[in-house]
Amino acid sequence: MTLPNSNISATAPYGAFILRVALGVLFLAHFALKLFVFTPAGAAGFFGSLGLPPALAYVTMAAELLGGLALILGIYARAVALALPPLLLGTIVLVHGANGFFFDGKGGGWEYPAFWSIALLVLALIGDGAHALVPTRRI
Repeated sequence: MTLPNSNISATAPYGAFILRVALGVLFLAHFALKLFVFTPAGAAGFFGSLGLPPALAYVTMAAELLGGLALILGIYARAVALALPPLLLGTIVLVHGANGFFFDGKGGGWEYPAFWSIALLVLALIGDGAHALVPTRRI
């Protein structure tokens, strides 16, 4: 089914723009969760309880903040979209994987971070979208 008077080449950049901004907002929300709810020290403690270096929590928070802003603003968004899935895959392996598939279960399952990773890969494939400040040249 096609929309009347639709032109996919004219609307696709706006679809990529919406996806890009939504993904960026999700990263900022997760950064804010660690900053304001768990606190950076609490996030570092949680990372330590997983057997990871506690300092990795601060690196993760920086990636969420900077990656989220880069996605929203469209600063090398395709490259950023390729750089961020390892964070999410890490949550699957280290935190949510053993909790089952569905994210509504105790401790959250791996469905949400897996879908988020796929959405980032889709953005990397389709491009920066409309209104990108610094488009990714080539990947």
